[in-house]
Amino acid sequence: MSDALCLGSHYEYDAKVIKKAYGGTISEYMGPGESMGGTTHGVGWGRRNYHPGQKKGDQTDYGEYNILMLEYLAAHPGKVDLNKLIPVWRKRLETNWGAWQCSQTKQALQKVQQGAKDYSKLGGGSNAMSVRFAAAFAALESESDVVDAARKMMFTHASTEALVGGEFFARVTHKIIHKDMTPRAAIEASAKEMSGWIQKQVKKGIDKYEEAVDTSRPLGKEEFCDDLAITSMARLWDVGKTEPIKVGKASPTEGTLPSSVYIILKHMEDFEAGVKANAMVGGDNASRSVAVGMVLGAYHGVGAIPKKLKETLNAWKKSEKLLNGLPLLQGARAEL
Repeated sequence: MSDALCLGSHYEYDAKVIKKAYGGTISEYMGPGESMGGTTHGVGWGRRNYHPGQKKGDQTDYGEYNILMLEYLAAHPGKVDLNKLIPVWRKRLETNWGAWQCSQTKQALQKVQQGAKDYSKLGGGSNAMSVRFAAAFAALESESDVVDAARKMMFTHASTEALVGGEFFARVTHKIIHKDMTPRAAIEASAKEMSGWIQKQVKKGIDKYEEAVDTSRPLGKEEFCDDLAITSMARLWDVGKTEPIKVGKASPTEGTLPSSVYIILKHMEDFEAGVKANAMVGGDNASRSVAVGMVLGAYHGVGAIPKKLKETLNAWKKSEKLLNGLPLLQGARAEL
C-alpha cells in the first residue's frame, strides 16, 4: 500500500505540484503521473513517465521487488539462496516487469545474461537504498536470518551504505514484531548495534523530527513541513544531467534512511497518515515507502490499512494468499 500510493508522484520533486494535483492530499491510488499530465519531474533525468507499464493500484519498481521476493519465499522457504533467487528474478524481469528498472538492476541483469555465475558479485556501486525483504518477516524467525535476507535480496547493490541501510530497517522491524518495541525504541536500539555512520543518519532523522514537533520552533508551522524537513537534512547531489538533486528526497541511503526515520517518528501513531505523508513529499518517495510502510505496518498491524485502499490495491489478494502460506503465518491471520 505504502509503495502503491507513490506510483503517481514517484520522481516528482516539487511537493507543491503534488499537493495541487491531488487537491490537498492523496486519497486514492494514482496511475503514473496522474493529474500531472502523465509525467513526473525526475530531477537530473528529466520529465517522463517512469512507469509506462503500470496503472493505478499497481506498484513502483520498489513494490514490484517486494512482491517478487514474496513469490520467491513462497516457493523456496528457508534462508535466501541466490542460486535459486536469481533465475526467478531474471525470468520476471525479462517477461513481466512493467515498472522502471534502476541502473543497478539493468547492470546486474546484463551480467547474468552475459553468463555471470558468481551471484554474490552482481552488485554495482550505487548507494541507493532498496528495501525488498518485507515478506521475510513471515518466513524467517531470527533477526540474523532476516538481516541475511535483507542483504542478499539487495544483490544488485554492492555499496556498504545501501546494504547497512537495509540491514538497519530489518533490525528495527524485527524488534517491533518480536520484542514488542515501539518504533522509536527499536530505531534507537538498532542504531546502537550498528556502525557510527548508521548512528549519524539516525540522529539526523530524530533531530529533525524533534524540531518539527517542537511548537516553539518554526518548522512545524510550515505548510510543507515534511518536505522542508527532508530536504533540509541533505546535501546537493550533482548527477551531471539537468540540475542538482537534494539527496534527502532522492534514493541515496544518506537521505533515504534519515528521511524514513523522520516520517516514521512524526506519524508513529497513524499508519495511514504516515504513508500518505511520505507519498506527498515526492522525490524518490518509493525508496522511503517500503521502510516506512514496513515499520509502521509492523507496529499497527494489518487492521490499520483502510478498507478502500486494501480493496483497490491490485496485488492485495495475491499477496495476502502468499503471505498466509509462509511458515510464520500459516493458519493465522497476517498481522504484519
